[in-house]
Amino acid sequence: MSVRVAKTAGFCFGVNRAVEMALAAAESRERVYMLGQLIHNRAVTDKLASLGVREVQTLSEVPEGSAVIVRAHGVPKSVYEEIAARGLELIDVTCPFVRKIHRIAERESAEGRRVIIMGDPTHPEVIGISGWCQDASVCQDAAELEKLCLEYADFAAKPVSLVAQTTSNRTKWEFFVNNIKKLYTNPKIFDTICNATDERQAECAEIAAQSEVMLIIGDRNSSNTRKLKEVAETKCEKVYLIDGARELDKRWFDRVRTVGITAGASTPAWIIKEVVNQMSEELRNQVAAEAIDEAEENFEQMLENSIKTLYTGDKVTGIVTAINSGEINVDLGVKHAGYISINELSDDPNYIADGKIKVGDEIEAFVMRVNDVEGTVQLSKKRLDVIKGWDTIEQAREDRTTVEGTVIEENKGGVVVSVGGVHVFVPASQTGLPKDAEMSQIMKQKVKLRVIEVNRARRRVVGSIRAVAQEERRAKAEQIWAEIEENKVYNGVVKSLTSYGAFVDIGGVDGMIHISELSWNRVRHPSEVVAVGDEVEVYVISFDTEKKKISLGYRKAEDNPWTKFVTNYAIGDVVPVKVLKFMPFGAFAEVLPGVDGLIHISQIANQRINKPDDVLSENEVVNAKITDIDMDRQKISLSIRAVIEDGEAVEAADAE
Repeated sequence: MSVRVAKTAGFCFGVNRAVEMALAAAESRERVYMLGQLIHNRAVTDKLASLGVREVQTLSEVPEGSAVIVRAHGVPKSVYEEIAARGLELIDVTCPFVRKIHRIAERESAEGRRVIIMGDPTHPEVIGISGWCQDASVCQDAAELEKLCLEYADFAAKPVSLVAQTTSNRTKWEFFVNNIKKLYTNPKIFDTICNATDERQAECAEIAAQSEVMLIIGDRNSSNTRKLKEVAETKCEKVYLIDGARELDKRWFDRVRTVGITAGASTPAWIIKEVVNQMSEELRNQVAAEAIDEAEENFEQMLENSIKTLYTGDKVTGIVTAINSGEINVDLGVKHAGYISINELSDDPNYIADGKIKVGDEIEAFVMRVNDVEGTVQLSKKRLDVIKGWDTIEQAREDRTTVEGTVIEENKGGVVVSVGGVHVFVPASQTGLPKDAEMSQIMKQKVKLRVIEVNRARRRVVGSIRAVAQEERRAKAEQIWAEIEENKVYNGVVKSLTSYGAFVDIGGVDGMIHISELSWNRVRHPSEVVAVGDEVEVYVISFDTEKKKISLGYRKAEDNPWTKFVTNYAIGDVVPVKVLKFMPFGAFAEVLPGVDGLIHISQIANQRINKPDDVLSENEVVNAKITDIDMDRQKISLSIRAVIEDGEAVEAADAE
């Protein structure tokens, strides 16, 4: 019997994010409440309950001053408003892809369109989406949509926008879309089915078609899991939905050669592992029974095995019996005593045996030399690691998976990374470092790389650190685009400067701060405010998902000099101002850094003048009265003449 487990089985990005955030909240806060089930998996919610997170169905059950976790499926807008009104702490773990549907529904509804949701009307995700629009209709399939159109005469009259529950079946969605186009002239279609759902269902169908028995692991309340069962049943006759290993029935696998396994997006990895381990145990029992049927091992053979002699090149497993300063003693269960020199433990230059190996540990090793006279066996764990490392390297090349190693050597062409004892050459162009950068900066560091070339005969392996970095950057970029919102704050790094602004990496995606958004003061070049490599806090002003452009802001609203001006000054105040420049009609003067006012030529002196610079000079500081403030246009009128006349009036009064 062979068992195949789907690569897409288990937590998706959104669920994994939700669980991690909830666990972090449970560890850092005393009173945490979960509004409904975090995800549709009781094992996960039970785990949170054991950490003190209490599940409630309404906000009225949450005491004042507590933290509230909003589940991954999302909630209506009214729930957020109630949380804010009561001053509760919000921990929003809504799946970013579901949150995106909320924004679509709210926007389309605000434009006067009816939002039609394809999904289960009783599902928390659909209930949450409905709560973000004024006029929503939920249909599970095309038949329900047609029924609505027949029952309500004006149903097809209003413009509509269509979204789908993220876990919807792709085939059903396409049929639904084709039907809606027949009923409406200009419907707006938003394909909101999660890509992970498509991939999971496609792989489920593929494995089910090749299996005699198909196991679907997950909570029966999970829409995602139930749809996997529906998909599998179209390809396989025997499909079983289980919530864990305890529900396995041996009778399902009688005379079965192939078994497929997948799991819903809310199923933890440990539950999948339990099922797979039990299936593996069944497989071992089956193999053992077949072996016993073929022949029984005789006593003489068993005796020979117990006193067998070891040979150079053998792979052995033993128990650590002693640890000395220079070597480790190993009991191999034979007449020879085994030992491993400290320098044969690992190829990692940073490896320290102390604390990693202890007496009683089981250890695998490679036989380097057998001394029958002294009754000793010289072993090497490092060389066995190399043998295993080659297998890992070749498998990683075939599967295009990532491996991890330590940079152990630097040369002119690049660096050498030890991956499980195998030396992988990484050319300078594939290190991810800038051109002409010193390779020494990554010496002895742990790095992830992608194997791009393997020649075991010549013992040559070539890898790329840059390829992994690019993939991680793409993954981070996808996450950012899934979660991005206007006014959202990011911590970023300045990557480059131009005459018109600064480009900032906000974690996988570059955005631009226009020069006008760098500072409230006049800036001639971005370098006056930031430099390449600076860590900066920025916020999103606007974004275009199609063109992949993000406009960022850096200057803070609280630093707006106009706000400071209107807070501290009023019409009639006399203030010292600095003359900046002259125009034929007057002079501009600085009231505060970033706030200028105009002194009209008629207000410069108490007598007629031909030009402003006949009386004033640049950078001269004079007293002027604020005679007018235009709030809409943010303009200020100043008068030196008014100050002079006020002074003359005071003198005249004193003379009387």
